[in-house]
Amino acid sequence: MADQATGMVETEEPAGVAPVSSAHGPQQPQHLEHNSGRPASWVGVAIAIIGSLIGGAAFIPHMTWWLFWTGVAVTVVGFLVLAGARTLSKDWY
Repeated sequence: MADQATGMVETEEPAGVAPVSSAHGPQQPQHLEHNSGRPASWVGVAIAIIGSLIGGAAFIPHMTWWLFWTGVAVTVVGFLVLAGARTLSKDWY
């Protein structure tokens, strides 16, 4: 059974064999802390979501192309903010 708090995995082994743990050993406590992210990342994600909602609203009740492309443009701006904040290139683990 996996013990998620420590990262140890216990298995039933034949007599005389030591239990097996995860490949990297027990997780360190700092890996269990919550990371809320940086404000620039939140702004970029919010802009991208708003752009996606605008683009999706273009399909209701019939296709409105100018609204669709406005949503695409806003989503691209959100992704540019995320790229500028280096959100996807930072190692969060």
